Amino acid sequence: MTPYTLVQIIDSLINFYNILIIVYCLLTWIPMNPNGLLADIGAVLDGIVGPYLNFFRRIMPPMGGIDFSPVIAVLALTFIERLLVYLIGIIL
Repeated sequence: MTPYTLVQIIDSLINFYNILIIVYCLLTWIPMNPNGLLADIGAVLDGIVGPYLNFFRRIMPPMGGIDFSPVIAVLALTFIERLLVYLIGIIL
């Protein structure tokens, strides 16, 4: 596997996870029927991104009723992605 391919895979996975976080956040703004399709999608997304967001919620609780943990989580993922790409460039 070439370094370029590995970087593409890491980039794609992290971008996909960032999109899942954004979709999850957008779904929390929509009023949902508890038995509806959107509620099921929200539950699946909560199972996928919830534990990661909860880590940042413990560090930084909501301020003024606004939860900034998704912003911090996306920034952390971006930082981790850049760090991994840099380390792959050095190693390979």
